[in-house]
Amino acid sequence: MESPPSFTLTATVLDAPDARALAGFYAELLNWPVRTDEADWVTLAPPGGGAGLSFQTESRFVPPTWPAEGGAQQMMTHLDIEVTDLASAVGRATALGASVAGFQPQDDVRVMLDPVGHPFCLWIRDATV
Repeated sequence: MESPPSFTLTATVLDAPDARALAGFYAELLNWPVRTDEADWVTLAPPGGGAGLSFQTESRFVPPTWPAEGGAQQMMTHLDIEVTDLASAVGRATALGASVAGFQPQDDVRVMLDPVGHPFCLWIRDATV
């Protein structure tokens, strides 16, 4: 019996009207270096290794709607980013071009929208867990 092939997740890919611009936002936010920089494709690598983030230019990009609304482009995925100080992280993200989403379902999480509208969550680990 053959052994199954190995699988390694290398990146999550986000579409954007301008791959380089969105990659620049996340590179600054996460402090991750650029691994690949092509005209319509940019990859960021986490300094400690592991799966990175990639960005591809999509001329027909439509920002997702948060929270979901019938008939609107739905969010199909989002990033969860753990932070050590929620208020400071929100301030940094907004200074880089993100916005705080109007709907916030949890007190210890901030749903943010990146510069092209992808939702991502900043969250802080509960110290009591």
